Amino acid sequence: MMNEKPSTSPVAPAIEPSRRGFIAGAAAATAATASTLPVELFAQVAGSDEIKVGMIGCGGRNSGAIIQNLTANDGARLVAVADAFQDKLDGSAARGKGLPAIQAQLEKEGKSKQFDVPSSRQYAGFDAYKAVIDQCDLVCIATPPGFRPIHFEYAVQAGKHVFMEKPVCVDAKGFNQVIEAAKIADQKNLKVVVGLQRHYQNVYLEAFKQVHEAGAIGEIVSAQAWWNGTRPWIIPREAGWSEMEYQMRNWYHFNWLCGDHIAEQHVHNIDVINWFVSGDSAMGGNPVIAQGMGGRAGTEPRTVGEIFDHHYVEFRFGPEHNNVYMNSQCRHQKGTMSKVAEEIVGTEGILQLGSGRITDHKGNVKWQYRTERGKADPNPYQVEHDELYRHIRENKPINNAYYGAKSSFTSVFGRLATYSGKEIKWDDAVKSNFSIMPENFAMDAEAPVKPGPNGEYAIAIPGEWPLPWG
Repeated sequence: MMNEKPSTSPVAPAIEPSRRGFIAGAAAATAATASTLPVELFAQVAGSDEIKVGMIGCGGRNSGAIIQNLTANDGARLVAVADAFQDKLDGSAARGKGLPAIQAQLEKEGKSKQFDVPSSRQYAGFDAYKAVIDQCDLVCIATPPGFRPIHFEYAVQAGKHVFMEKPVCVDAKGFNQVIEAAKIADQKNLKVVVGLQRHYQNVYLEAFKQVHEAGAIGEIVSAQAWWNGTRPWIIPREAGWSEMEYQMRNWYHFNWLCGDHIAEQHVHNIDVINWFVSGDSAMGGNPVIAQGMGGRAGTEPRTVGEIFDHHYVEFRFGPEHNNVYMNSQCRHQKGTMSKVAEEIVGTEGILQLGSGRITDHKGNVKWQYRTERGKADPNPYQVEHDELYRHIRENKPINNAYYGAKSSFTSVFGRLATYSGKEIKWDDAVKSNFSIMPENFAMDAEAPVKPGPNGEYAIAIPGEWPLPWG
């Protein structure tokens, strides 16, 4: 397990040594108790609307997710919050309004009673997640993806229900960590939802039935997935920032934090293909071989970060899935075609999920998804939280971590293929258990990657970039 340099601190008042010791002791006690309590006690809020919610990460996604989570259950209260940065808690961050904006939105919606986060339960620092998890029944995790295996594992060991954003890992160690924690979550009767919201979107659910129950496209033979758009945000480097802080502020542009945009964004489309090809809504599936190409076309300076701006990957599934090929492409380049969609080709038709339509091979429409007359489809971002609470209340099993991990690592698998330019095998990548995370977590700790003397970061060169397992 990685060494973590203690850095937890509340907004105000400052943690006294005795309180710091209490938090550490409580964390250890919770983890120890979690391994000995009867399984049924881990569903501590089953049948009840009363639930204490914690939030880890105060960026844009969790700002939305926590509103949706509290909206799903009027009895839920946000009681503790953590972020690596103090300014995300007090709302002074350059990007994103953080905790004050969440409080204001809840007040606007008449839900101010659901916000119960005094300054003594607002925590900043790399290990702040522990104090939050120790005080809640359910935790919403939307930190940079590299941290999610660590936070998920701790939450499960502590016996807490979890909503976790995607992707859930950036390397093999993280993948294996999530899978093992998912098994423990099942043993403890914990409920886990991952923010791959297409699994909760009516058009995808109905299309899945058409493919796997009605046989509308016959046998699946190939699939396509796209996430082509433009470059996301960049936060300019400020004087006084350490290299670690710069990378944390610009987490999207570094693999140890983001996994590259093939993971952070394109995972949605990759996940859909894994889901439909495998036909397994609970466990999901994964390809077994990948090869591809990609690079940095020069649309942004190399002083920004290390990720590619385009990837094209040919994924191949195993014989149990008819050796289906998935062609995957994602791109960050201005002035190019934008497309976010999935398409699945069968022996008797083509499913175009972007338009919710099945045609035969001559283009004649066989099925078209339509909403019920006079009604709009529910927001899948809201539905995933509604379903999490329903499963808690009814004490029914739900654990998205398995397919969340497989789809997340499929995107990492694709990154390995494009960076190396080699054909790689899933089992080799998983068994390697390679990690790209730093040895220590602190703003003054050594960052995993560093810019050169000219301030530019090294970009992987296919054919020269070595696979992490040699």
